[in-house]
Amino acid sequence: MKSEFALAFNEIMERSGLSQDIVMEALEAAMVSAYRRSVNASSAQVIEARIDSISGEPRVFVEKEVVESVENPQTEVNLERAAIVDPEVELGSIVMVDSTPENFGRVAAQTAKQVILQRLREAERDAQYEEFVEREGDMVHGTVHSITPQAVTIGLGRAEAILPRNQQIPGEHFRVRDRVRVYVLEVRKSSRGPVIVVSRSHPHMLRRLLEMEVPEINQGLVEIKAIAREAGKRAKVAVTALRDGVDPVGACVGLRGVRIQSIVRDLNDEKIDVIEWNPDSATFIAKALSPARVSGVFLDEDLRKGKTAAVVVPEDQLSLAIGRSGVNARLGAKLTGWRIDIKSLPEAAAESLRILSTDDMFSKLAKSESEAIEQVETILTKKAENRPIPPEEYQLLTSFVDRVQGAVVAERDTVRLQLREKLEAIRTKIPASAYEVPLSDLGLSTRVVNLLTEARYETAAQVMEQMELDEDQILGLQGFGPKAMQHLRTTIQEYEFPVIEVEEAAEAEEVVEAVPGDVEDVVAMAEAVIEKVEAEEAVVGEEIEPALEGEEVAVIKDKAVEPDEDVVVIESPADFEKVIEDIAEELSDAVGDKDAEEQLIEGEEVLTAAQKLKQKKKRRLVEFDPDSGETIVHRRRKRGGEEWEEYDV
Repeated sequence: MKSEFALAFNEIMERSGLSQDIVMEALEAAMVSAYRRSVNASSAQVIEARIDSISGEPRVFVEKEVVESVENPQTEVNLERAAIVDPEVELGSIVMVDSTPENFGRVAAQTAKQVILQRLREAERDAQYEEFVEREGDMVHGTVHSITPQAVTIGLGRAEAILPRNQQIPGEHFRVRDRVRVYVLEVRKSSRGPVIVVSRSHPHMLRRLLEMEVPEINQGLVEIKAIAREAGKRAKVAVTALRDGVDPVGACVGLRGVRIQSIVRDLNDEKIDVIEWNPDSATFIAKALSPARVSGVFLDEDLRKGKTAAVVVPEDQLSLAIGRSGVNARLGAKLTGWRIDIKSLPEAAAESLRILSTDDMFSKLAKSESEAIEQVETILTKKAENRPIPPEEYQLLTSFVDRVQGAVVAERDTVRLQLREKLEAIRTKIPASAYEVPLSDLGLSTRVVNLLTEARYETAAQVMEQMELDEDQILGLQGFGPKAMQHLRTTIQEYEFPVIEVEEAAEAEEVVEAVPGDVEDVVAMAEAVIEKVEAEEAVVGEEIEPALEGEEVAVIKDKAVEPDEDVVVIESPADFEKVIEDIAEELSDAVGDKDAEEQLIEGEEVLTAAQKLKQKKKRRLVEFDPDSGETIVHRRRKRGGEEWEEYDV
């Protein structure tokens, strides 16, 4: 008849579905815990539990000291009993003795069952976490288990997921036992198991549905470039074909719209616009505002204000372009990444008239467009009086707006180009280190620093650039008066920025990128080259690309000359490593013999170190010795004192 322990073991195996080794290991740990609790054993005492694989009987072996007379049976054993375990045992030795208590099978079975079940629950939670953490970003099917005002609980088989209210599609209602598809948004651990957060409003939910419904996307014939979505209202998808002859929009819509309609039904009748992506921003923006027709798109890329697109639409298309509550315009802006300003054609024509009449910059254009201006004024008057306007007059307005706005864009680009050139000229006069000096280090008053910081000025160079371009921009800041301006001007003039010699800076510019901020970086680069040699990716004997720009080091295969204390023949990775160490030492000298862990080369220090390194490069000569047939590297090295002496590598 099987023991109680064997029955409990088999029950756990059957319920958990885990392997015998895993359950056995957990059982043995539980038995040790049960024994310690039953006899109140010390935590320092070694106790091992073993289970007979045939009978299933548990055995507990305890570490005990061999003595002549046993006083404490829990920690001591006599010599006769110890000899049964080890015939060569001696007094004072430590042996593992079978100390299984009576009826331990029943006690261990009860204790172990509780411990094991707890561990199995933890193992099951870990398994669930590992299963679903790999599915983050994927779409899964689930069944609605419960519904609360805060969230919907969805069963995913072995686990449950939470669909928060802010991740639900507005207006969508669920019933218990409904089958739904959700997007796995996040999986995180908790004391009660994995917390799986799912979503139905995330834009990637739409991406996954398109990948499932459109085979061309999975096959790599069609690519989704961008998605903009307001769940429950509308979504826009920009697609492009990766192979000639493929219609990306038609592939996503399907025959008679069967593919897109399947997705629309799954998303609670959310409207989806599929448009073709275009590399030309103006064309792409015009398509992104579909189904509205666009008359013209005029782009404005400002470094500070960002990218803005002025879109002109026919008057009857204005409400369609904006959309209900502005949803169409918002989605177009999200899809393209441009800020979109939509105007009707009459409004754009009136603004163009105002520009020509008020801006002296466009006086020549105003003269050339004098006839068109009269016609446009007449059309706008008819519009104000609600008189009918024929299509050809609308076409005239469109042409007029295109010409004027096109001239405005061209003039704006010209002004910005001139400003950029002027700014580049100004930057040549500003010390390079000024770009690294924060405003707080200039010695300005706290009030002036706060005002400049609020205006997004961070370094001294930014303020100096603006002062050269237009002082009024700074003077126009709220709370910034003439006294503050004088204080700023005087402080900058008196501040001593580190000076860099212009003639040497140009020569050192190429070396700056090669100078690391820490000598240890050089050694790391050298180790990478050495590993390449050891891995036989580079053959010893060939020239290896130097670890630093300007450092010429050759690896020589055959040693044809007898090396002395000043000559090193490089024939192995170890020799190459020594040369790199010498380079690292020279770099340390170049930055002022500072501790390698405290070096931080930036600003003028970088140029200074680069210039010194440039001079060292000139002290390094690589030449071929025809007598030995080897390449010899001649270098100078600083040995102990201040003087340099020649040595060969």
